[in-house]
Amino acid sequence: MDARKFLDILLIAERLKDTTRHCFTSKGRKESVAEHSWMMTLMAFFMRDEFPEADMDKVIRMCIIHDLGECFTGDIPVFDKNETHEQMEEELLYSWLQSLPENYAVEMQELYKEMSELKTIEAKIYKAIDGLEAVIQHNMSDLSTWIPKEYELNLTYGDDRVDFSDYLKTLRQAIREDTIKKIEEGM
Repeated sequence: MDARKFLDILLIAERLKDTTRHCFTSKGRKESVAEHSWMMTLMAFFMRDEFPEADMDKVIRMCIIHDLGECFTGDIPVFDKNETHEQMEEELLYSWLQSLPENYAVEMQELYKEMSELKTIEAKIYKAIDGLEAVIQHNMSDLSTWIPKEYELNLTYGDDRVDFSDYLKTLRQAIREDTIKKIEEGM
């Protein structure tokens, strides 16, 4: 890849370092989208042995690229995001993909298609990790940073994403137990 093109790609992706999410870190700072993607990628790395039938390198690639559309729109929390937001994010992302070298654009388009269809084991794992990372991070943040609807969301969010895996169902239950403990201790 041409050095200038490589740097241009990084210039766009770097925006995610400054794009904050609605969640806070354990030390009280707003989390960035880049940090969320990094933690998801780390989760996928450490889950490799739980899914020997899956291409976990593909899952890691999905985790790395999944929120690149937010370089253009910012983060819109799941409870505020609507179809118009999703369509705008997708249009801006796919417009940018067209500026990439063809092999990368094709690979990313194929990954995004697979991720949106949620038919493969890899797409299902990526989607589960995306939801689980959010509730794990909420459990790590101070309860004072939660908004009222997050008390229920942290108990239920992602439940539908883990049904295909006993391991992920067990992990989701452990996260729920941490949420209950956090809420009880905060009252």
